[in-house]
Amino acid sequence: MSLVVQAAPVNIAVASHVWVEDPKLAWINGVVIQISGNEVLIRTSSGKTISANISKVLPRDTEAPPGGLDDMTKLSYLHEPGVLENLATRYELNEIYTYTGSILIAVNPFQRLPHLYDTHMMEQYNGAGFGELSPHVFAVADAAYRAMINEGKSNSILVSGESGAGKTETTKMIMRYLAFLGGRSGVEGRTVEQQVLESNPVLEAFGNAKTVRNNNSSRFGKFVEIQFDKNGRISGAAIRTYLLERSRVCQINDPERNYHCFYLLCAAPREVIERYKLGKPESFHYLNQSKCYKLDGVDDTEEYLTTRRAMDIVGISEEEQEAIFRVVAAILHIGNINFAKGEEIDSSVIKDDKSRFHLNTTAELLRCDAQSLEDALIRRVMVTPEEVITRTLDPASAIVSRDGLAKTVYSRLFDWLVNKINSSIGQDPNSKSLIGVLDIYGFESFKNNSFEQFCINFTNEKLQQHFNQQVFKTEQEEYTKEKINWSYIEFVDNQDVLDLIEKKPGGIISLLDEACMFPKSTHETFATKLYQTFKNNKRFVRPKLARTDFTICHYAGEVRYQADQFLDKNKDYVVAEHQELLGVSKCPFVAGLFPSLPLETSKSSKFSSIGARFKLQLQALMETLSGMEPHYIRCVKPNNVLKPAVFENFNVIQQLRCGGVLEAIRISCAGYPTRKTFYEFLVRFGLLAPEVLDANSDDKVACQRILDKMGLKGYQIGKTKVFLRAGQMAELDARRTEVLSRAARVIQRKIRSHIARKEFLVLRKAAIYLQCCCRATLAQKLYEKMRHEAAARKIQKNLWRYFTQKLYREIRNSAVTLQTASRAMSARKDFRLRQQTRAAVLIQAKWRCHRDFMYYKNLKKASIRFQCAWRQRLARGELKKLKMAARETGALKEAKDKLEKRVEELTWRLQLEKRLRVDLEEAKGHEVARLHEALQEMKRQVEEAQSLVIKEREAARRAIEEEPPVIKEAPVLVHDIEKIGALTTQVESLKASLRLESQQKDLARQACTEAEARANDLAKNLADTERKSDQLQETIQRLEEKLSNLETENQVLRQQALAISPTGRALSARPKTTIIQQRTPDGGSAFYGELKLPLDFTPANTVRDLDVEEKPQKSLNEKQQENQDLLIKSISRDLGFSGGKPVAACLVYKCLLQWRSFEAERTTVFDRLIQCIGSAVETQDNNDSLSYWLSNSTTLLLLLQRTLKAGGTTGLTPYRRRTPSASFLGRMSQGLRGTPLSGGDSGIPFLGGRMIGGVQDVRQVEAKYPALLFKQQLTAFVEKIYGMLRDNLKKEISPLLSLCIQAPRNSRGNLVKGRGQANAVAQQALIAHWQSIVAILNNYLKTLRANYVPPFLVRKVFTQIFSFINVQLFNSLLLRRECCSFSNGEYVKAGLAELEHWCFDATDEFTGSAWEELKHIRQAVGFLVIHQKPKKTLKEITNDLCPVLSIQQLYRISTMYWDDKYSTHSVSSDVIATMRNQMTAESNSAVSSSFLLDDDSSIPFTVDEISKSINQIEIPDVDPPPLIRENSGFAFLTQRTE
Repeated sequence: MSLVVQAAPVNIAVASHVWVEDPKLAWINGVVIQISGNEVLIRTSSGKTISANISKVLPRDTEAPPGGLDDMTKLSYLHEPGVLENLATRYELNEIYTYTGSILIAVNPFQRLPHLYDTHMMEQYNGAGFGELSPHVFAVADAAYRAMINEGKSNSILVSGESGAGKTETTKMIMRYLAFLGGRSGVEGRTVEQQVLESNPVLEAFGNAKTVRNNNSSRFGKFVEIQFDKNGRISGAAIRTYLLERSRVCQINDPERNYHCFYLLCAAPREVIERYKLGKPESFHYLNQSKCYKLDGVDDTEEYLTTRRAMDIVGISEEEQEAIFRVVAAILHIGNINFAKGEEIDSSVIKDDKSRFHLNTTAELLRCDAQSLEDALIRRVMVTPEEVITRTLDPASAIVSRDGLAKTVYSRLFDWLVNKINSSIGQDPNSKSLIGVLDIYGFESFKNNSFEQFCINFTNEKLQQHFNQQVFKTEQEEYTKEKINWSYIEFVDNQDVLDLIEKKPGGIISLLDEACMFPKSTHETFATKLYQTFKNNKRFVRPKLARTDFTICHYAGEVRYQADQFLDKNKDYVVAEHQELLGVSKCPFVAGLFPSLPLETSKSSKFSSIGARFKLQLQALMETLSGMEPHYIRCVKPNNVLKPAVFENFNVIQQLRCGGVLEAIRISCAGYPTRKTFYEFLVRFGLLAPEVLDANSDDKVACQRILDKMGLKGYQIGKTKVFLRAGQMAELDARRTEVLSRAARVIQRKIRSHIARKEFLVLRKAAIYLQCCCRATLAQKLYEKMRHEAAARKIQKNLWRYFTQKLYREIRNSAVTLQTASRAMSARKDFRLRQQTRAAVLIQAKWRCHRDFMYYKNLKKASIRFQCAWRQRLARGELKKLKMAARETGALKEAKDKLEKRVEELTWRLQLEKRLRVDLEEAKGHEVARLHEALQEMKRQVEEAQSLVIKEREAARRAIEEEPPVIKEAPVLVHDIEKIGALTTQVESLKASLRLESQQKDLARQACTEAEARANDLAKNLADTERKSDQLQETIQRLEEKLSNLETENQVLRQQALAISPTGRALSARPKTTIIQQRTPDGGSAFYGELKLPLDFTPANTVRDLDVEEKPQKSLNEKQQENQDLLIKSISRDLGFSGGKPVAACLVYKCLLQWRSFEAERTTVFDRLIQCIGSAVETQDNNDSLSYWLSNSTTLLLLLQRTLKAGGTTGLTPYRRRTPSASFLGRMSQGLRGTPLSGGDSGIPFLGGRMIGGVQDVRQVEAKYPALLFKQQLTAFVEKIYGMLRDNLKKEISPLLSLCIQAPRNSRGNLVKGRGQANAVAQQALIAHWQSIVAILNNYLKTLRANYVPPFLVRKVFTQIFSFINVQLFNSLLLRRECCSFSNGEYVKAGLAELEHWCFDATDEFTGSAWEELKHIRQAVGFLVIHQKPKKTLKEITNDLCPVLSIQQLYRISTMYWDDKYSTHSVSSDVIATMRNQMTAESNSAVSSSFLLDDDSSIPFTVDEISKSINQIEIPDVDPPPLIRENSGFAFLTQRTE
């Protein structure tokens, strides 16, 4: 049965996008290419061309969002293919929930989606309005809970769907969410909702079975009533069950299974199987009718143990569990009892020994007599007025009796389990409100439909009528809210089908009960009665050639029933023999299942109709539902293969019909199926009347003008929406398509004109260019011809000139040649004469020269030979002397080189010794310097000697070379001999000097040896010192370990701080304790961190010590009490600040220090201070007061942190570990600087426990237990006040954050162009909410700064606030599709810019890293506003654009994104597929895959961090308040610090 077509045929035009029926896909989209009368030619998306009747064609919305719509009532065309496409689109994106008005459609994903059901998701839907966030089962549960709380009326949630659609899981999620909202601890530590949820395994084991469509199908209806008290907390619950499928116990079809409990018992541990004499499921008749014994992925043994644990949880005792499984085993054995024909007519006996074994085992398990059991199965007792007749049954009747016993026992067992669970859970009789969750079977239509399907479909018809009424009521409320006329709208009802089934008398159930009362009635007679009674009923059809079948036209379609077993299955009487047998069972449990019947029915079989009983139960259920506000969830199974990502259109369409979703759509179509807000209507259809948009008119008036211009009738305009009748949306879209087509044609005409003109210009340009080329070619040819002619003339001219010149040159050359020849002849003659004369003169000159030269040469040669002989004789003697002197100089040079090397070696060794013995540097400094100077002097002398030798050698060489002639030879030789003597004298002096240097070298070597000995001694001393240093280091480490123990005690004391009663009586009541100290190796003492009694402590000693101590103190107690009263009274007022420090904190600190309260074993002043602070911060709304006390508490805590020490030398502040130094003295000095007494990180030097600078009057004191406890309590108050300030700020900005995540619609401001001023005003209004948040932040910052709160705490406050903003905005963005738009991204981005500007103005001193906390929402918004998303790869998105976001978060944003400004698309389908694959892989791992963020509300700092952030604390000189200024006890406060 298809849905009524909305669009009239006239609305279908050529080029329209339409839907047409398809035999494979149910519906397929296409484009109209031709219309011929009533026939339409369509080209489908698969490429085929088909023809269809225009009445069978439905319009398609081409402007639907790519990710589908959350609410299908917002569809432009509310028909079957539109609904189907929307569900398929969302299912592909893992969006399994979709609204249809107030109905939630849940499509089973067949995969784990843990991110949809974690605690983060529950927190998001808690208190959110219905429809505000994405569709979810939590939204329905929250709406029911809020309606119950606000209106005081009970609510119901009806979950329906066919087997395998996910009804049970949906019910579990509803109960989980209701437990999250209204959970309360039970008496035994288990909550009511936990008990209800924990009962599911028990009910599933005994009431669920495998069917063809589902492995865990519920074969009964379940209505869970969750009761709430007046505070909205769960106070009780009850479970009602309907129509258990009893026939399944005895009859199953292949490949189905019987109830799970039978298979679980067969897979139980071996001792259980042996106890109940069980075997494999194949050995039992009730189980082997089907070949399916095991389920894929299910371990029956583990499930058995799980069921037993669940029974323990719901309160079923061990004895009762044993009895339950004995009964289950007995039913299996009953099924194996077979009968054979007896000796008598129509009699039967036990067939064989195997059957006898099962009979005896059944009797043993049921604790009854075996013979009595046999008689109850094969005999019947008939009581008549005259006598009692006993008759036997034939084998067929005995089998019917056997199966009846099995069904009755199992039915009673199931009812007992339900009652036991209800009694275990407990009901609240005072509860006024409840929420009922109905998990009911869906409409069923199989190949063979029996009495069970008849009852199931009757239930669904009843619920469908209730559903239709509620949908119609919702429609009426919508129309009333919009104030439109709806009185003429007709209501679609199915009362005629209900009358056919349940009308009394004359209904099918009445006729069935009547037939069951007559013993001779058969299924043929019953069917004949039906045919005769309803032959004129349009809802009843008799199939052709059918003897017992009949068809009923239900709301979901026609169902053909087989009446063969209607009579047997309708009978619900207990055989008297069965009742009597089991009623006297020795097992109390079995006997309790069959209580005794009244006397008048004890010997007869009382007839009871299942149909009548079921009708009464259904009537009671409907009465219960009628008194509640209903909410509907329709579960849909997308495919029959039970696999993810498979969407079968035909299967889904059938379920939507059976679930009444299409019926609800049909009701909507009867009224106004299309509803658009004014903004949406103008955005879509504003182009139909542009003049209306140009006019500055109201949105409602503009919509009215557009509709009037289109000539539509019957529409309605409400307060905020336009309501269109069926077909009017298609007509408007057709008009819109025409306008767009005309605009497209205009654009095409302009484009074509532009293209043609462009082509013409190109052709014209080409023609001109061609002409230019031709003319250029002709001109080139003409120019070439003219150039050739000019060249020819020039060649001729030059040639003639050449010939003339050549002739002239030949004549001229001939004349010159003749002249030259004659002149040359005369010149040669003259030259020969001159040459001969010159040669004669030259010969004469050469001869004379040769003669004179030879004479001179012979004379000179004789002279030189004589001189050389003489000089040679003298030179030989001189040469011998010089060689001897040269040998002595070489030896001296070698000695000098060796000495230099030795000196260098000594220098290196001295330098090495200098590096190794740094501590002996001063002792050896003078000696090394003296040796160095001697060495330098020696080098200098050697260098001078060497230079003298070189100079003498050069002088000797020059003397030899410049030797004078022979006549001056004697004086020269004498001079050389003098020089040689002088050189010899100098060599001798150098030798003497060398001997002196050798002696000095020996002395230096001896001094070096002594220095090495002293160095060795010092090295030994240094090793001893290092050993002692290591011992001291170990001692320091032990002190650090003791310090860590002290920190552990501090944490314990902090936890106990607020638990101790802050009264003086409590402190005075504590026994006097002392702090045990242990001396450390360095003379200090360490505090163990725990309080111990003295070793000699006795009660008598204690009394005596108290008496001695209290006597001198009694005179001072009253005065101290007065001073404390004055101090408490003074600080209770706002004393303000002095020098940027709180006066109250400084005043308290000085008084406590002066009174030595920190060192007191018993005092009440600390408790009174804590009471004063606690009473001051009781009012959480006064941020100024909270800031004032946060500043005072923090300052006082820091003063205590740096003043108190536990024990002798160990402070409360942990110190940094010291790094090893280069020397012992360096390490010791660093160790002294790093001790806790020095102030450590605070930079405040101490000397002997007193401050040198910083806090002038602060000294280190040994704190006793009251002081330590006060410090821990003060720490707790600092954290408490900080949390109150932070939470107050969160409360103020939370309402604004919900307005900041979605941009408000500024009507048609965005549609009208040229309204710059209006857009500017609208833009200013858009960021008003963000400016309000900035104003709140400014106020808080101003308050905190005015109260001098440490900047460290201010930074922490704003860091956590920005983290809260990030979490709220980001989670809302992921849960609301309307927020994931382009324009909304721009809106949020502009708001974030306001926050960034605020951070810049507030400076890093007070904001710190607050801006970095917005990284998730910043990156998400940045992704929304970027362009060309389809071109982005997943690597670019995850690495560059959004590195912080997870794959689940990116997938959520990518699938929910829609561009309302530029109509662009999200990322590519490949990226979406890759994300989905990664999500699937991650969902199979143990890692949580939640895409929501969690707000961190912890305290993000410690006292040590605060102390480190403040380098120095100075106590200013404050003026005491007048109240204590005149008191002499506070005179120390008036003394000024010098």
